[in-house]
Amino acid sequence: MAGLDLAPLWLTVKLAALTVVLLFVVGLPLAWWLARTSSRWRPLVEAVTALPLVLPPVVLGFYLLLLLGAEGPLGQWWMAFTGRPLAFSFTGLVIASCLYSLPFVVQPLQTAFSQLDRRTVEAAWTLGASRFKTFFTVVLPQARSGVLTAAVLGFAHTLGEFGVALMVGGNIPGETQVVSIAIYEHVEALAYDQANAYALLLLGVSLLVLWLVYGIQRRDQGLR
Repeated sequence: MAGLDLAPLWLTVKLAALTVVLLFVVGLPLAWWLARTSSRWRPLVEAVTALPLVLPPVVLGFYLLLLLGAEGPLGQWWMAFTGRPLAFSFTGLVIASCLYSLPFVVQPLQTAFSQLDRRTVEAAWTLGASRFKTFFTVVLPQARSGVLTAAVLGFAHTLGEFGVALMVGGNIPGETQVVSIAIYEHVEALAYDQANAYALLLLGVSLLVLWLVYGIQRRDQGLR
């Protein structure tokens, strides 16, 4: 792997890390609501959240391109606000990645929250703890396995995205060229050695991530 350009790797890691952080900001309250609500809208919200699991990435990327592009409502607003295009930019790629990896963060969190003993949460409220304090001092520590699993899966899923990244971000070195796109570019150029080097990096990271997830789950089961 000597001489391999690591810029796509660092860009991919940066994208995955930022995506996970943003998804936790959105995913924690969403998963908590889904785990506790009896609203008739819950099935619809769950379906929309899980849509990236079944929707082909190219289809998701296409509609995101229409939304974020120069003629799209969000793209036009962003251009007027910043003077820069949203599509084919790192910011646009982050937005697309958040939507693409949303179910991989929300679903483990929702499962963990659903398994909590509600009596513990209600006891904290009875003792005068605010809902905000209870969530961070009681709920999250008890749901730590689900939180770690969500973080790892969200990170790993973003690492390997291709269709959405290509449709929304394109292939701009240093800006939107993530590892999966770099592999595709090298394969097109018949540069299989470079493509193999990038592929081995992703393979190694994916294996490490799965090992970590299964280790977390096994340890959590052993503590019960």
